[in-house]
Amino acid sequence: MNEWTQDVLGRLNEASEPSQVLAQVSVAARRLGFEHCAYGLRTLVPFTRPKTLIFSTYDERWSRRYISAGYLQVDPTVAHGVHSGAPVVWSNEVFRDAPQMWDEARSFGLRVGWAQSVFEPDARVGMLSLARSGEPLTAAEMRAKDRSLQWLVNNAHRAFCRLLGGPLAGIEPLTKRQVEVLRWTGDGKTSDEIAAILCISKPTVDFHLRNAMARFGAATKSSAAAFASRLGLLN
Repeated sequence: MNEWTQDVLGRLNEASEPSQVLAQVSVAARRLGFEHCAYGLRTLVPFTRPKTLIFSTYDERWSRRYISAGYLQVDPTVAHGVHSGAPVVWSNEVFRDAPQMWDEARSFGLRVGWAQSVFEPDARVGMLSLARSGEPLTAAEMRAKDRSLQWLVNNAHRAFCRLLGGPLAGIEPLTKRQVEVLRWTGDGKTSDEIAAILCISKPTVDFHLRNAMARFGAATKSSAAAFASRLGLLN
């Protein structure tokens, strides 16, 4: 680790609000040859209402347009990032299904870009995007900067997550028995079957399932099992 990365890391660790993290990521991005940066954190539960937070140094007019036009829902880099940790380099091919968004982004000087995601076991995924107005990204540049880019995306993600909190905040931890009954529920077992497997009564199984459902505000035992599984609580 060289002097400038040590300095940025120290400031990331000292940051007390997301805007301070963004400022340090921007400093690092410029050192790596990018004029702009953006970080998005998506919580993948509830399944039908995932929450996304975005912080960027982009032109405010573009940031407003991106949200108002619903580009978050059609952005191919986001679609890639919620499923893959592999980096993606912006190109006409990447944006072939979102040509209007691509044209508008370039009109704001966002012509060349790189993005990569980091996944958390608690259903959070964060994606860092770096952009500039010119000088296409070459394979040689990517090879030369790969370690620095990996360092930045991981440390930026860690710093933002520390300040933004996670989906488990405010949720009382599951008991050992609740984890057991939810695992078997996830495997499709009925309360009677779970009772026989665990050598406990059916009312006891239902008691633990009701409490687990209450933890997550789930309407059914199946949804509670799915929610807990997505949050990594049944591993």
